[in-house]
Amino acid sequence: MKFPDVDPRTVTRLRDRLAAEADREGVLDIAYRTVDTPVGSLMLVATEQGLLRVVFEREGHEAVLEHIADVVSPRILQAAKRLDEPWRQLDEYFAGDRRRFELPLDLRLAKGFRRTVLDHLPDIAYGQTWSYAQVAAAAGSPRAVRAVGSACATNPIPIVVPCHRVVRSDGTYGEYVGSPENKVRLLTMEAA
Repeated sequence: MKFPDVDPRTVTRLRDRLAAEADREGVLDIAYRTVDTPVGSLMLVATEQGLLRVVFEREGHEAVLEHIADVVSPRILQAAKRLDEPWRQLDEYFAGDRRRFELPLDLRLAKGFRRTVLDHLPDIAYGQTWSYAQVAAAAGSPRAVRAVGSACATNPIPIVVPCHRVVRSDGTYGEYVGSPENKVRLLTMEAA
C-alpha cells in the first residue's frame, strides 16, 4: 500500500494538536524537542515539574529517551510548547544576553552527593571557573574531588546547571559530557 505524501506542516500541526490534547488530559508526562545551537543539536526534555534533561547529540537522543521511559515514564511526546521557555533562555544564553537561567528544574535523575554537587554549580558565576576541589569543599566534602567529577559527568542538565565551569586544579579544562571542544567553546563564549 502506498501512502500519499504528507505536507510537513500538516504533520507538525497534528503533532502539536496531539501534544496539547495529551497535556490537557494529564497524560503528557515527558515532553521533548530538539534545537540547533552553537554546540550542536540539543534535545530538551521536561516534565510538568521542570527541565529534566539537556542532551547533547553525542549522548544519543533516542537512547536517552529510552532511559527516561524506563526510569521516569514511558508517556513521552515531542511537544515543543512545554519547552518554549527553556529554549528561549538557552537561545538568549548563546546570544550572550543571559548569564543565569531562571527555570524550574526537575532534578530527580540526580541522587545523593551528586545532587548536592549540582545544587552548588549555579553558584559559579558566568565567565568564572571553580576547580573540582573548590566544588567538593562547597558541597561539604573537601576530599570528594573524584565524586564531583562523577557528578559533573552525569549532570542531567548541562549548560543550565553549569558543570562546564568546573575545571581541574591545574587550570586545564578536563572532560565534558558535550565534548571537551564544546566545554572550551562555552567557556570561551562566557569569557568574551
